[in-house]
Amino acid sequence: MDEKSAYRQKLEARLDQWRAEIDKLQAKAAEASADARIEYDKQIDELQEKQQDAQAKLEELNDASGDAWKDFKAGVEKAWDDLGNAVKKATERFS
Repeated sequence: MDEKSAYRQKLEARLDQWRAEIDKLQAKAAEASADARIEYDKQIDELQEKQQDAQAKLEELNDASGDAWKDFKAGVEKAWDDLGNAVKKATERFS
């Protein structure tokens, strides 16, 4: 397996973990009171937006040919850090 494929698989696995965390938050939101649900929904919307950004960066990485994918690495890492931090904060806040 080449370096790009290994890196992509690592990112996809992390993205799957974050999707699962977002799904858990959605399940909690469904059981929350109306006031709490508003806050959950707001946070979930933000997480889903960051998730879409991260997915778009992953697709850019996939489309990059040769060693050009390394040029996308910084942007991908930033998107992943943003999403990871947001998921962590939301999970801690609503635990």
